[in-house]
Amino acid sequence: MPGKPKKACIVGSGNWGSAIAKIVGYNAARLPQFDDRVSMYVYEELINGKKLTDIINETHENVKYLPGHKLPSNVVTIPDIVEAAKDADILIFVVPHQFVRTLCSTLLGKIKPTAIGLSLIKGFDQAEGGGIELISHIIKRQLQIRCAVLMGANLAGEVADEKFCETTIGCKDSRMKPILRDLIQTEYFRVVVVDDEDAVEVCGALKNIVACGAGFVDGLNLGDNTKAAVIRLGLMEMIKFVDVFYPGSKLSTFFESCGVADLITTCYGGRNRRICEAFIKTGKSIKQLEDELLNGQKLQGPYTAEEVNFMLKTRDMENKFPLFTAIFRICSGQLQGNELIDCIKNHPEHMKSKLPSRTVYSKL
Repeated sequence: MPGKPKKACIVGSGNWGSAIAKIVGYNAARLPQFDDRVSMYVYEELINGKKLTDIINETHENVKYLPGHKLPSNVVTIPDIVEAAKDADILIFVVPHQFVRTLCSTLLGKIKPTAIGLSLIKGFDQAEGGGIELISHIIKRQLQIRCAVLMGANLAGEVADEKFCETTIGCKDSRMKPILRDLIQTEYFRVVVVDDEDAVEVCGALKNIVACGAGFVDGLNLGDNTKAAVIRLGLMEMIKFVDVFYPGSKLSTFFESCGVADLITTCYGGRNRRICEAFIKTGKSIKQLEDELLNGQKLQGPYTAEEVNFMLKTRDMENKFPLFTAIFRICSGQLQGNELIDCIKNHPEHMKSKLPSRTVYSKL
């Protein structure tokens, strides 16, 4: 890649942000097309009376969100978002989606106009008037930069342990593709780049809704067959949702890591599944369990279910997406967890007799 080495900034420092910092720091140090120094924006916290940024810079370990893993010494944490991002050519966003608008407002006019973004944020934001807006669209609009997305079966702890996995980058800009791939890919973290940006991002958000359903199944001790049915029906609703609200996407995208692989791993190992299982077993509220069990991290599934339900209700399509609808109603207390299966027994997928062409397939 010609020209001056590109500087990377990681906007966020939770467990996923810290795991990706291991990869980005490693690649920046070894590849000549990148500047050695990687800045990482850290929301300042006190840990036993000491600033988290100081702890990470001195010990190269995020002791709160990714304990037991060393970050490369060229990753430098900064508590001021403007200071961290001001010289960056590549901004990697990995914060809870609720904070994106505020961060972008703070950064507007303070970053390089030639900077590019990469969103690793799995979730939607609420659009004005209700419904959803894609995080990458918010970043593009507010910062007036190009922004690709990265989604995949990437549980942060396993990535930090350097266990093999795949990921998907959705990027339409052919000039950005090799830059982002080289910055992210390692021997254990393999990247496939596709141009279906919106579908890649939507998969990363919708799978969290399905994972809540998987958690309900586990909490009710309904077994692996039922869980498999929920995962399959969830995938079909994901495909149909993209077909309805983001037409023009490719069916093949759902068979990348961002689609079926991320769905499976989240339904077996993710925080949405874990909290929703505890929701059924303990009777505590989701907010209470989030506070007790997530160490300051945010749960995406229930909030995404609410945002998606608004869109479905507006179009009078709740009955077309009975799994998404049931999960929203259970999370919001309108239904009991044990009513999940009754809600999906007559799922539209069970009412079809034609083989093998389904309407949703033919449109994608």
